[in-house]
Amino acid sequence: MNNDRKAFGFIGLISALVISFLFWLIYFKQASTNPEEGWYLVLPAVNAFLNTLTATFLIVGYVFIKKNRVDKHKMAMLLATFTSALFLISYITYHHFHGDTKFTEMGLIRIIYFFILITHILLSIVQVPLILITLYLAFTKQFIKHRKIARITFPVWLYVSITGVLIFIILNWFP
Repeated sequence: MNNDRKAFGFIGLISALVISFLFWLIYFKQASTNPEEGWYLVLPAVNAFLNTLTATFLIVGYVFIKKNRVDKHKMAMLLATFTSALFLISYITYHHFHGDTKFTEMGLIRIIYFFILITHILLSIVQVPLILITLYLAFTKQFIKHRKIARITFPVWLYVSITGVLIFIILNWFP
């Protein structure tokens, strides 16, 4: 129990640092754009692809655990974690060079976009510690607790992954 308390404290600290850094990166840091180099402009598409992979691995992992295929579930969830980590690296890189993306469309699509974006952002903040706690409980073989928290983590993680793709689609359909 004492080890859990230390681990959860560490997870809370890491989560707060990651979320604070992302908030600063997106809303306060000036973009480091060099007009001569636009290689980073492909990263939103890469991010959407990584989110699609994450959502796929999450669903596959869910199906595997429902069929009691624990080893395959574990592999799918590790792949979901890996693609999420790659997403985070790509996302940070993109926002370092590009900065915040503005959405200027008006009308119903603006309401839909901002509803999706706001719920995506809020749940992505919750997602960070949820994923880390769920992984910790799995790796420490606390499967009863793991199962309880995974019931919350799974839909949040899946929603954030899918809405990440939707945000990309909307931003590209409505420049």
